[in-house]
Amino acid sequence: MSVQCRTAGVTVQVESENPQWRAFAMEACAGQQLEHQVAEENVDVMILVADSTRPFDRSGYSPLTRGAWSKGKTVLLEDACGSGADLLIAVGGDVVRVIARIRPTWRHKGLGVLDRSRQVLLHRAAIIQYPALWWAGVRGMAPLHVSAARVGGTALLLAGPGGVGKSTLINGALASHGLPVSDNLCVTDGTVVHGLLEPARREQGAGRRMPHGRRESPWATRIESVRPDHVLVLRLGSGPTALVRPVDTEVVVREMVGGTYAAGELRRYWAFAATLALGTGCGPAHASVEAAARRLADGIPASEVVLPAVPGTTLAALAEQAMGAPRPDTAAATGVHDHARDLRSAS
Repeated sequence: MSVQCRTAGVTVQVESENPQWRAFAMEACAGQQLEHQVAEENVDVMILVADSTRPFDRSGYSPLTRGAWSKGKTVLLEDACGSGADLLIAVGGDVVRVIARIRPTWRHKGLGVLDRSRQVLLHRAAIIQYPALWWAGVRGMAPLHVSAARVGGTALLLAGPGGVGKSTLINGALASHGLPVSDNLCVTDGTVVHGLLEPARREQGAGRRMPHGRRESPWATRIESVRPDHVLVLRLGSGPTALVRPVDTEVVVREMVGGTYAAGELRRYWAFAATLALGTGCGPAHASVEAAARRLADGIPASEVVLPAVPGTTLAALAEQAMGAPRPDTAAATGVHDHARDLRSAS
């Protein structure tokens, strides 16, 4: 039985005869596998995790760069992204096929003993996430290190550096009947934002232990994509309440682009995507991140949100203040203060 999911705007199928790798794929899908499997002709990215540990035959392949070879629209990657997995990636029509052979060296085996979660993240990135991101890029999408959710009928895009609190707000929105898209990475053409599917990371999670004291958990519910209505640029603050104010388009673009290139989750992706573009002749050698971010920022309003020192502010309250002044009882209940109203009263 294969595992199918929607991620980064494409349909992905993962197969393996090994129960360990089927469990790996199910964990990566975070409880969001397709309820009804689609026919193979409707799958965009087909991934097979093979039992073989032999190296791929490189006969007839030409060197691309260190650890990469190509033939036609097929690329061989040795130790892809430092994961210990060799990949054969072949483009045929509207589908990309990936065969992964796990060939760990002593270094990879040591990492598995010392930091199993990091090894899982490397396998997840190289085998599932990066091929999906790249194929989305071939179709005109660019990756962004942003979060997205629909809250109270409003589609929100959250930008800001790692650790600012995007995941906390997205998880809080889920608790209050919001619909998350992603709490970490998305792809976009500058109009629609598709989430990259991966487990939610919460301090109260019960799954795999992750950095920063968090654990992974499946998503109880999720939507695949949104057309954002508003961008919130998040900042860490030291005050007792949140401050929400309009922000310039150039600031929004810089935050989205800078945050994307600073994201550790994408550090290995740029070389991965460039190598596949060189070897297959498909897609751009580098995604148009700034162009996509600018199309988003030019098309919708944006606010800067300086978060309070004490957590507790809800995404619904921030959205309400960004879209219009909140009700007094809402401000009192959520710790969001209408500073704009104070300024109007003072004048």
